[in-house]
Amino acid sequence: LSGLRLEIKFDLTKMSGFKLQTPVSQLIKTGKGGGGVDEPKTRDSFRREKDLEEDRKLGLEPACVDVDTGRDINPHIPQFITQNPWYVPSDGATLKHQRPHWERQQDPDSGVHDWYKRGQQEVSSKPVKFRAGSCENCGAMTHKKRDCFERPRKQGAKFTNDDIAADDYIQPKLKMGFEAKRDRWNGYDNAAYSEVIKDHEKQEEVRKMIKAEKAKEEKKAAEEAAAKEKEEKEGASADEKTEEKEGSQGEEEDEDLYAEDAQMETKVDMDSSTRITVRNLRIREDTAKYLYNLNENAPYYDPKSRSMRENPLLGVKGKEQQAAKFSGENFVRYSGEVVAANEAQVFAWSARCQGIDVHALAEPTRLEQLQKDFKSESKDVKQETKKKLLEKYGGSEHLEAVPKELLLAQSETYVEYTRKGTLIKGEERPLIKSRYEEDVYPKNHSSIYGSFWANGRWGFRCCHSFVRQSYCIGEQGYAVNDEMAALPKLTKKESTTKEETRDEKMEEAEKKEEVKKEAEESSSSSSSSSDSSSDSEDSDEEREREKKKKEEADAEEKRRAEREQRQRERRREKRKRRTEKMGGKR
Repeated sequence: LSGLRLEIKFDLTKMSGFKLQTPVSQLIKTGKGGGGVDEPKTRDSFRREKDLEEDRKLGLEPACVDVDTGRDINPHIPQFITQNPWYVPSDGATLKHQRPHWERQQDPDSGVHDWYKRGQQEVSSKPVKFRAGSCENCGAMTHKKRDCFERPRKQGAKFTNDDIAADDYIQPKLKMGFEAKRDRWNGYDNAAYSEVIKDHEKQEEVRKMIKAEKAKEEKKAAEEAAAKEKEEKEGASADEKTEEKEGSQGEEEDEDLYAEDAQMETKVDMDSSTRITVRNLRIREDTAKYLYNLNENAPYYDPKSRSMRENPLLGVKGKEQQAAKFSGENFVRYSGEVVAANEAQVFAWSARCQGIDVHALAEPTRLEQLQKDFKSESKDVKQETKKKLLEKYGGSEHLEAVPKELLLAQSETYVEYTRKGTLIKGEERPLIKSRYEEDVYPKNHSSIYGSFWANGRWGFRCCHSFVRQSYCIGEQGYAVNDEMAALPKLTKKESTTKEETRDEKMEEAEKKEEVKKEAEESSSSSSSSSDSSSDSEDSDEEREREKKKKEEADAEEKRRAEREQRQRERRREKRKRRTEKMGGKR
């Protein structure tokens, strides 16, 4: 195969990856397995298509040609755009399916130049004869008798066949799209505005004519005034003429110096028919900047911008007041955002030296973002180095200085102490007192109640107990209390029944205790009576016994009152529980 050259010619109408789509109806007509379907691709053909696609993208091969339009198809367009769907058949690669099909639109939108005709009410041609189907009143073809706007005739045009009206102009029905409906210049006619221009030109011509007439009248009046003044001057003496001239010259100088009442204008007669007014932008008594200092080393004056950077009278003796009036315009260079702009420019130069291609004028946003990132990173680096130095050498306590108010602890109250520290004069500092007990751990606990939380309940951290009045047994109570916490919670009904049974048991126990106490008291009273009969002679003992009896009776009454109070509270709690139950059921 040496020396053999293999030349492969590709079809320009076929793109790589293009699949010929044939409609189902055409397949049915041609039969099963009919023509129009691409043959299955092999590995070599697929590789060839890929190479062709790459060459077309690189410009080594000519681009694919559109079958319908004959234009080149951009090889960088993806396949899902160039591939036509099955319902838009084509013989080769094309982009026809991506373009609007105007022939398929039954009701297209109106054009740019389509608009309603303004001011046209009827057709120019007037009919001579009555036509069938036209208005019976006026004879127009565009409306009926009931819609006619003309005055009702005694005999209509249908019967007289006289003075038949012209047909009304029917405006076209325009169909406008989304943009046309919202276009504020839609229907604008440039010819209509030409009438406005013509009216303006006419007004301008009339204004010029009036202005020219006024100028002629003023000129005539000035000439008459000049002739009268000449006659008066000729009659006056030479001395009076000289005095008048001196006075007029003084007035002109005053007007030039103080031009406040002259409206800052000077009129120059360029021609007899026209006048030009020139406005003075500077008061004549003000001295120009470049005239303050005429030395060789005077500050630079820029004539283009009319600015003098430095103070021209700085350091000149005897002109301190004038120097205070104008101190130069150099401050503008260091005011506003000028400083920030200069810093940004310097940062751009330094970044360019480091290899970052950024320009202050071409990319200001990027430069600002880079400057912000650089400042934040440099700040972080400084903090990290400071932190490392403090960790290595220490001394952070010296940096965290106490405020002067706390350091000196100054106040307006006068207090006097002895050498030993006892108070002589004044009041001591009031200690901060809390309404709660602090550092108090009851029942052998080493932590406060509420330092532990589990299963929705508060407890002690030292023993994991949830009972507030419990006795602490230390770490031994972890397992017991955790098991108690892991037990399932009782429902509201079970808890209420258990409380009721508990209250009943407590009442029974109290009754038993009362019976026992009464039996003991009866036995003690019988023994005391026997003793009194035997020892009747001893009166002191009897008095003591009576006292004891009284004390016991008082104690018994107190116990009975407490018992009754407890019973009343239990009954009240029972009633409360019943009402809560009834409310929950409801």
